[in-house]
Amino acid sequence: MALLLLFLCTVARAASPDELMRRAGDAMAAGDLDAAVELYMQVPAPDKNGDEGQFVNARMQAARLHFALKRFERAIEAVDSLLEVYPDNIEAKSYRGAVVDAMMPEWKKLLRDTVHFVPALLKGSLMTLLLVFFTMLVSPIGGLLIALGRISGIAAASRLCWFIIWIFRGTPLLLQLFFIYYGLPAIGITLKPIPSALIGLGLNYSAYLAEIIRSGIQSIDKGQMEAAQAMGMSYRQAMRRVIIPQTYRVILPPVTNEFIALIKDTALVSTIAMVELMRTADQLFNASFNVTVLALAACVYLMFTTVFTFAFERLERRVGAYEER
Repeated sequence: MALLLLFLCTVARAASPDELMRRAGDAMAAGDLDAAVELYMQVPAPDKNGDEGQFVNARMQAARLHFALKRFERAIEAVDSLLEVYPDNIEAKSYRGAVVDAMMPEWKKLLRDTVHFVPALLKGSLMTLLLVFFTMLVSPIGGLLIALGRISGIAAASRLCWFIIWIFRGTPLLLQLFFIYYGLPAIGITLKPIPSALIGLGLNYSAYLAEIIRSGIQSIDKGQMEAAQAMGMSYRQAMRRVIIPQTYRVILPPVTNEFIALIKDTALVSTIAMVELMRTADQLFNASFNVTVLALAACVYLMFTTVFTFAFERLERRVGAYEER
């Protein structure tokens, strides 16, 4: 092998760039990568009227072969020899960065990617939190009104509330967001992404919470209402002072589950051009093809769901504390 390399290098000194490239290609076809690298490195830099393409291709091929053989430092040397002649070559600069990245330990890559991606992900998560908190404020109120209408003695109100629940529980949230953002303009109603997302999430979760609240109200013994009315309370007063306060303990666990699911469902608003956590992660991944950004986004979602889970568990213990005595 050493004699072959010596022979090839001796012949290469007198060979033309075309001949060197041909012989290097033959060496690669024969599986002799070391000989191919030596031949590629023998291709001289062109003069003013020479063909720079051969020189650039030869050095890049040599760098790629060194990289394939896990000789990263020699790959950098090959690229640097190209950049000395053509310092503005974009391909060489990009490849050099890839080689340096390959030499970096995995823990350093993870740390670098974390420092690079986390600020953008946290910025996107602010919109996610805005959607979550708005829906958490609006949907219990909307759900309570729908639930009260559902169990009221007014037939028209009860049927209307049933229809609202039927529509929003029976169709996917994604479809509802699409209809609000893309469908309403067909009838002259155009909304921006943020109002569309807030309306879609608010209506959807109001419908789900309405059934939870209704079941919680109806789980209270009827004697409670009869006793309140016997004390002179009206129906509204009895509901506000006696029945509804007792439903908090009953409905809190299922409501907690709905709000935990809400954190993940906010990812669906990325489909209507909302730049929140999921869309930010998607944009960063499409730009870098770095799977670390998806893992970091998952960690942010897990952090949010964990914080909300512990907060609601503490609230559940506080609301139901008297039962433990």
